[in-house]
Amino acid sequence: MESVYIPLPIGEIVEEEETPSTTYKLDLEAGRIVGTVDGIEAVKQAILKALLTPRFKCEIYDNQYGSEIGDAVIAADATPEYVETVIPGFVKDALKPDTRILDVYDFEFEFKGDEAYIFFRVNTIFGETEMEVTV
Repeated sequence: MESVYIPLPIGEIVEEEETPSTTYKLDLEAGRIVGTVDGIEAVKQAILKALLTPRFKCEIYDNQYGSEIGDAVIAADATPEYVETVIPGFVKDALKPDTRILDVYDFEFEFKGDEAYIFFRVNTIFGETEMEVTV
């Protein structure tokens, strides 16, 4: 078999670029789209949506999307200590597929009745932000 030489124009190869993160802005309480959002606000919305979507229970998503936070918090024997131990891992795991998120850290918790309030910081490609999620 004869080898074939195919020249590649190296000057035309470009580095991969991050695509814009413009997406629909969601009003989660009303269940409506209310415009568009980009940058760090789009990332914050994506974080909230990923954490509030139960993993393995929504057929529209593959098994990489969503979180297991709800199951951990509502377990009958879930103590505040248990929740504080497992939630950071669940949050990091749920956000791992999003390449805009560089780090998740500084977790704090508050418990009121049946609800857990989770506070944490996120370092993104757009800068740092704080998040609060209620489960």
